[in-house]
Amino acid sequence: MFVLAIDTSNTTLSVALVENNEILIEVVEATKNDHSKRLMPTIEALFKKVNRTPKELDLIAVAEGPGSYTGVRIGVTVAKTLAWTLNKPLVGVSSLEILARNIKEDAYIIPLFDARRQTVFAGVYEGASSNVVISDGHYELQGLLDNLSKSEKKMYFLGNDVARYWDLIESVLGDKVIKVEDENLNMPHASVLANLALEKTPVDNIHHFTPKYHRLPEAEMNWMLEQKNKGL
Repeated sequence: MFVLAIDTSNTTLSVALVENNEILIEVVEATKNDHSKRLMPTIEALFKKVNRTPKELDLIAVAEGPGSYTGVRIGVTVAKTLAWTLNKPLVGVSSLEILARNIKEDAYIIPLFDARRQTVFAGVYEGASSNVVISDGHYELQGLLDNLSKSEKKMYFLGNDVARYWDLIESVLGDKVIKVEDENLNMPHASVLANLALEKTPVDNIHHFTPKYHRLPEAEMNWMLEQKNKGL
């Protein structure tokens, strides 16, 4: 199974070509949110380096969110376009689940992306089994931590946004929480996405496939709040 995997859901750009669980080539790099300019040239360069063509693909996998609205949308749009034009199956995978798979310890793995205003996109996974403990969603961080404090499990928080909330996380969870210092583990890897996609069912209709933002865009949220305050 020859898979192209794309993750542009946050500041990291990761693209991989994986065949039969073997990584042929992979790019994982921090960017300046210029995925729209870099994604297609990166994909083209990877195919050239391994002397393969997109027509040989068996599957296209993409990080479907949550994360940056723009980043998720770019990855999903490119993946849908390729899947449609090449007539290949498409699989969407949670951006949080991709990150969670970086650690396989017998502990809770909590991938986390900042969603501003003391809220986060997060999920809780069992590291040894990869089972979902708390579904991906948009959470108030304090409430999530209070919920996790009831467990005696060791916990790993993953993601580049963890640092800004580390003091709060540690103050609530104490010595149950383990800080992941390895930068590589805090970044998503498209090769992980590719192998995860093999466990999933391809989308039924490529044209109907949409990102999973887990939250309304801020402008829409503000508009709804404004209407509510007006009594509309």
